[in-house]
Amino acid sequence: MIRRVVLAAILAGIAAGLVMSAIQHWRVTPLILAAEAYETAHAHGEEEAWAPADGLERTGYTVLFNLLSGVAFALIAAAASLITRLPITPGTGLMWGLAGFASFMLAPSAGLPPELPGMAAGELASRQIWWWSAVAATAGGIAVIALTRHLVWKAAAVALIALPHVIGAPDASGDSAVPAGLANAFAANAIAVSAVFWIVLCVTLGFLLSRQSDALEVR
Repeated sequence: MIRRVVLAAILAGIAAGLVMSAIQHWRVTPLILAAEAYETAHAHGEEEAWAPADGLERTGYTVLFNLLSGVAFALIAAAASLITRLPITPGTGLMWGLAGFASFMLAPSAGLPPELPGMAAGELASRQIWWWSAVAATAGGIAVIALTRHLVWKAAAVALIALPHVIGAPDASGDSAVPAGLANAFAANAIAVSAVFWIVLCVTLGFLLSRQSDALEVR
């Protein structure tokens, strides 16, 4: 059974990663390239860090990263389903996808919106700590809400989800080379792409897991 679940997670992750890559190439990549032009103009001859060459090399790295991320997140979702005994099916896949989206993108973005190259940002370590705190608090809160019927625990879960935002994300520092309109467009598109990614991931995973269960019942 574990092998079948892993195979389903790999296939679902690949499907979601490919969909995400296609939409990113259409909606997100042009915004990144535009921001990099502003960043280069703002750098005034500073030495640039290594980055993949534009075109096929850059696209290949992006697709590879998205595929690996899709498989990793699908395995996490499958493991969470087995641990909580809340099945992922075509019917519940949408809810699982929305939960993943809320945990890994929507909640962290409320404090730390997706950033373009050249944007002002706070200290890296503090941002990472806050980001993971928001992810853990949101995922944990959603799990408690899904697993318990007691209102007290549900209220505590809501408070847990809100806690990182009450504390507040690290403030950005420094000057931004990116126009506000470009930054806003990137954040909106990145969040929308993430929503599609998570829904495709979990609905596909639910479909594959259901097909496997049906095949086992027939045998």
